[in-house]
Amino acid sequence: MRPPYLLLDIDGVLIPFPDADGSTPATHARHDVVPSGWSADNPVTVWLDPGHSRLLMDVISTGLVTPVWCTSWRQDAATLIGPLLGLPPLPYVDLPRPQITTSHPNGYLWKRDHVDAWLGDAPAVWIDDDFTGLDHAWAAERTAHGAATLLIQPDPRIGLGAEHLAEARAWAERLSARTALSSASGSTEAP
Repeated sequence: MRPPYLLLDIDGVLIPFPDADGSTPATHARHDVVPSGWSADNPVTVWLDPGHSRLLMDVISTGLVTPVWCTSWRQDAATLIGPLLGLPPLPYVDLPRPQITTSHPNGYLWKRDHVDAWLGDAPAVWIDDDFTGLDHAWAAERTAHGAATLLIQPDPRIGLGAEHLAEARAWAERLSARTALSSASGSTEAP
């Protein structure tokens, strides 16, 4: 069985939103990047924690998950954000650019329908700061139908923490152990 996907958002997860006074966590360093379609005269300032590289690589290197960017940054996640964090090239979910005024136009995260179609029946742990109760119900329903799904929701003003990746890793380890046990008990080999 293929390892579950680790779907990674960026805004509110790797790039925390500033506090009311405009401050960001002291652990984060400033970078100016030029996303696709933007002018070099008008870069976007992002704040990234260099410590995220080690935390993410500790999970990715286990082989328990298949990391994929799942963000409105689309391919820029792989070409701009990943390299700043020292991450290897990762694929991305090619999300559309919807004309919406809220991230929950149907009461749930706008990405969800696209992610659901992209995942099919594959298991996934999805880290995003913007889930609603309807997203959590969707994850529970997918899990009940055999596509194990875990949603992890960091505080968007703090972003990703070691505890979030520890939760993702522990979940993937349990899923791997259950899959191995299920395969072993379903074996038709003679003792």
